[in-house]
Amino acid sequence: MRRLAQSFLAVAFGLALGLSATWIAGENPWEVLKILARGAFGSRENIGMTLFYTTPLIFTGLSVAVAFQAGLFNVGAEGQLNLGALAAAAIGALLPGLGWPMAPLLASLAALAAGTVWGAIPGWLRARRGSHEVIVTIMLNFVAVGLSTYVALYVLKNPESQNPETRPIGLAYMIPRLGVFGDAPVSAALPLALLVAAIVWVFLRRTALGYELRAVGQSEPAARAAGIDATKMRILAMAIAGGLAGLVGVAEVLGNAGKFKVEFSPQYGFIGIAVALLGRNEPIGIVAAALLFGALHQGTRELDFSTEHITSEVSLVFQGLIILAVSAEPVTNWFRSKPRINTDEL
Repeated sequence: MRRLAQSFLAVAFGLALGLSATWIAGENPWEVLKILARGAFGSRENIGMTLFYTTPLIFTGLSVAVAFQAGLFNVGAEGQLNLGALAAAAIGALLPGLGWPMAPLLASLAALAAGTVWGAIPGWLRARRGSHEVIVTIMLNFVAVGLSTYVALYVLKNPESQNPETRPIGLAYMIPRLGVFGDAPVSAALPLALLVAAIVWVFLRRTALGYELRAVGQSEPAARAAGIDATKMRILAMAIAGGLAGLVGVAEVLGNAGKFKVEFSPQYGFIGIAVALLGRNEPIGIVAAALLFGALHQGTRELDFSTEHITSEVSLVFQGLIILAVSAEPVTNWFRSKPRINTDEL
């Protein structure tokens, strides 16, 4: 309960700072807040768009959180989700004859497998060679984006489009949309994301393997002393993290675009870091944090049309301020833990 209250206060403080910035820009903060709420939840379509942006953030937030639980920092979700989306699109483009439900199942497994392999690479390098996972995952992001762009432009290029995208997948690969939200492209990927969040919670809190993974994250020497294979746990954590990020491909390719589009992601992988941090690396908190960031992303789009001095990029300002507020507590605690200097001895 205390951690939940801290997250709530951090969100409120971050929003207050963001609204103060809009006042400095010449807008009425109260009106800006109403526009944000209307843009995110003012109609069925707006709610649907908020949930559409929430879905991939649940996957990437879970991806970062699983790695965090093992004491690792997965900065590679952006590359992992790109390869997951590319794998799903490649299966759909190369095997158009498959029927439903085999078609979406196979494409989903391809997205999961691609992300898993790409996540396991930095996990193996960290566990076996001591390479820092932050540096490795950052570099692999560039490789993944470059590789997916090359495939989209030269291997699976859509000959009927001038846009950098792959050939369309077969209709049998598309997963159903949730029609209650009008024309919003929110699909069955949303309940899938919620199901995955529940599975991750059960895995981390109710299985021996999840306990061992968390034990390594809390104290590797103690875990090794207890007979836990820390090397295996680190590789496993990064592999799971990569697979979770790869599932963004299901939401984007099978639930929305029907093809892989270069630069389709508005930095879902990096925003997932913020989602995991705000959600305290717990699946339930991550779902709530993903909804908040999805609402901010959708709500700030309305600011472009309804205000004179503010654009949708203000979403980044709100996100950054919220994360700064969340980060302030561990930084403050760290300083408090340091021994005080006795000025009388100087």
